[in-house]
Amino acid sequence: MIPDLSVLWVIAIVLLLAVTLERLLFRPLARVMAARETAVVSARQLAEKASAEARAAADSFDARTREARTEIYRQMDEVRREALTRRTQLLAETRHQAEAAIHDASARLHADVAEARARIERDANSLATTIVERVLGRPVS
Repeated sequence: MIPDLSVLWVIAIVLLLAVTLERLLFRPLARVMAARETAVVSARQLAEKASAEARAAADSFDARTREARTEIYRQMDEVRREALTRRTQLLAETRHQAEAAIHDASARLHADVAEARARIERDANSLATTIVERVLGRPVS
């Protein structure tokens, strides 16, 4: 039994079609897929590298920011301490000046009081003499 020639033709056409598809479709498609896979792997590596660099840059930025904040806080504390020291000095100077002014005013007040008492005593004697002279109607010796 000889197989029908049409079966052989179908087998030959299928083989020819398989070889043609392999060369014209599957090999180029496999090359394109391999190139895409390589490109994807390369892009992933670049993305991971860029991500690592970004993390490093962010960490560096955070570290510099922390250092800058620390420096600013240190400077602010120093300025605050200087201001408090200056305030304390000004308060002490003002208190000293106020105490000196009070002491001077008190001394002047005591002097004025003593002078006023002396004047009142003099005036009292003079007034008493004048009153006596008016009441008696004659000069008193």
